[in-house]
Amino acid sequence: MKIKATLSTDRQKGKIFIISGPSGSGKTTLLQRLFKNKKLKNSVVKSISFTTRPRRSGERKNKDYFFISEKEFKQKRSAKKIIEWTKYLSYYYGTPKEFVEQQLEKEKNIALCLDKKGALNIKRLYPKLTVTIFIIPPSIEELQKRIEARCNKTKKEEIKNRVRLAQRELSLSRKYDHRIFNKNLNLAAKELQDIVLNEIHA
Repeated sequence: MKIKATLSTDRQKGKIFIISGPSGSGKTTLLQRLFKNKKLKNSVVKSISFTTRPRRSGERKNKDYFFISEKEFKQKRSAKKIIEWTKYLSYYYGTPKEFVEQQLEKEKNIALCLDKKGALNIKRLYPKLTVTIFIIPPSIEELQKRIEARCNKTKKEEIKNRVRLAQRELSLSRKYDHRIFNKNLNLAAKELQDIVLNEIHA
């Protein structure tokens, strides 16, 4: 049985902006800039995910993440209360259906970073409300340099695997509504701002 959206359809809703891109593309930095953008203040909120990993120093419960046990995560997943999920370094992460739909009903716009699988899953659930944006690095060579700089202690084979994964992700970027070429961070941030503003007022 597939998860179904449970939103009413009698009035205008907010929108879901999903940003994807390979490791090193700059998607997280661009999303952080989006939340600090004065033109979008109070109109775009950060999606808060479930996670089973321990809370880190400085992280706020129910603000940065909803921290839950693995047992509770799996129960929520079985109950269709998680609209997309992934497992990373032995911990689960997932987007809560209730939180997303509450924000949309309040006409709030939500932004989050997801991989292709999560992005397309949410697009399937909320096709008229979801806007997908893919961040493209200047080149594979530049992307490899960024990955190497971020992971200077990572084995060469793992770096090669990340680059191969990035190439696969780039080949699927045409499935997204928008693509941003991130050669210059300031220009890419401006393009992301313009896309979000245009989509909000469409």
